[in-house]
Amino acid sequence: MLRIKIFFAVFFCAGIISAKAQERLEAFQMNERLGRGINMGNSFEAPSETEWGNPWDPEYFKIMSELGFSHVRLPVRWEPADRSMANSPYTINPDFLDRIQEVVDTALSNGLHIIVNMHHHEALYEDPAGQKDRFLSQWDQVANHFKDYPDSLLFEVLNEPHGNLTPELWNEYFADALTVIRNTNPTRMVLLGTAEYGGLGGIVHLQIPDDEYLILSVHYYNPFNFTHQGADWVGSQSEDWLGTEWLDTEADREAVVSDFAFALEYSETNNIPLHVGEFGAYEEADLDSRSRWTTFLARWFEEQELSWAYWEFSAGFGIYDPITKQYLTPLVDALLNNEMPNPTPVQAIPVYASDFTGGTDGWVLQNGGSASSSLSASEGKLNVSITNGGTESWHVQLIKRNIPLEKDKMYRISFKAIANDSRSASFYAGRDSDPWDAYSGYNGISIPTNETAYSFAFTMTNPTDMNARLVFDFGTDTTGVSVTEIKVDELRILTTALDDVELQPRLNIYPNPFEVFLYCQDLNKFEYLEVYDLQGKLWRKSSIAPNDRVINLDKIPKGMYLLRLSGKSNQESFKIIKK
Repeated sequence: MLRIKIFFAVFFCAGIISAKAQERLEAFQMNERLGRGINMGNSFEAPSETEWGNPWDPEYFKIMSELGFSHVRLPVRWEPADRSMANSPYTINPDFLDRIQEVVDTALSNGLHIIVNMHHHEALYEDPAGQKDRFLSQWDQVANHFKDYPDSLLFEVLNEPHGNLTPELWNEYFADALTVIRNTNPTRMVLLGTAEYGGLGGIVHLQIPDDEYLILSVHYYNPFNFTHQGADWVGSQSEDWLGTEWLDTEADREAVVSDFAFALEYSETNNIPLHVGEFGAYEEADLDSRSRWTTFLARWFEEQELSWAYWEFSAGFGIYDPITKQYLTPLVDALLNNEMPNPTPVQAIPVYASDFTGGTDGWVLQNGGSASSSLSASEGKLNVSITNGGTESWHVQLIKRNIPLEKDKMYRISFKAIANDSRSASFYAGRDSDPWDAYSGYNGISIPTNETAYSFAFTMTNPTDMNARLVFDFGTDTTGVSVTEIKVDELRILTTALDDVELQPRLNIYPNPFEVFLYCQDLNKFEYLEVYDLQGKLWRKSSIAPNDRVINLDKIPKGMYLLRLSGKSNQESFKIIKK
């Protein structure tokens, strides 16, 4: 069901039809049509079609369609000298434009929607003012060439704006490019990406043009140290990430929900559909983890009514081997066939919990470059006031030192934040000395004007560091921020396989089987109880009071369960049967 329908229902019931409810109806309908997609990556966005070893084959689009994909995203690098002129009139080579037309025609003939973008425009990122005329001229030519094509061809103005193409400039350049496109394509669907490399953190800076035919597109690769382990193009630290798993824990899912919370709110508030234009995990990650991560994201995106395009078809992240002509079946199933599984349950062991009632709790504010800021604590919150944000994100850093992180252990970091005005920031856990490694990867966040909860989970693949630091990067912006309830928890996987649990418990728990109540004289030796079914679904989780001797399980249906009792240093698990 389209989210737009919610608006109609609400206003109809109130007897009022709002003009806003009618905005971008066709965009929401198109986003539903896009559905499940995949990128034809490492082909036309390479410096030449063959340079990255993954040339396009017309057969690929037939395969995509037969598998069940609805659209393909086509990244295109228009900048190379053999593809377009660097100087006025910036003419695109007709042979190259015809080649792209052949690709578009092939997609359409196979029943696929296709998104054509501008990818890796490095000169524009480096020199926006000097390259703007060329950028707009190229879009004028592309738009004019395809002006008579059906609406199943979509345009995406620019992939991952960054560098000197700042968020403020991107708003201007996107609006100008859209004006050029609208001269010949007044109702063509156009995808709007975000600055700061296309991620969720760039949404807060967007100024959406007054246009009915827009879809917001973001990219998602969190946790980055999982999805890009062993990817040499991101730097030598990627080697340290090798072996990072994604276990689909409750905390892992909480992190995804936290990451997308602002984007979903923004989509609804601004009545603009949301497309995830890229998500994927590199081949150096273990296949089971890639499958778990991909399954959860694909199903969760669909639950949120988002369209998506996996990165990518037939290269390092891909689902198809062009040499052997074989599918990577676990990934194909993850994208198209798997149902949403139950999460892996975890136990949280506190490592650090902030307490700002008596001061800053050891947090310090560090200014670099020309930055100027101050730190205070009040009403249980840390308050950061910034008079000069400097020129780099790390020029204003809020830091907590001496956080113990042990190799191969999983951690969850959570906090709440609020800003005086919507802004972006980043957060990480890392080394407190050169080379300043980010153990958790860098997590970009959007902070709105209402207090919002955030959560990140990661595995410590680096050597144990008993003096790690937590860092918020608030530089380049003078908007003040308050943070509170900062927590670090170690996460331990809870085994729910009942075959490994003795039917007769070591403690005196009775009766078993039971009808409603279980009794245990030693229940007060533990702090928490959890009850799981055979599929790992959590039916009950509660704390144990000092005088508790009785467990009331009247709310769970009949069947076999795992009862887990846990304390600070002890844990017991038992089979129980409700009759």
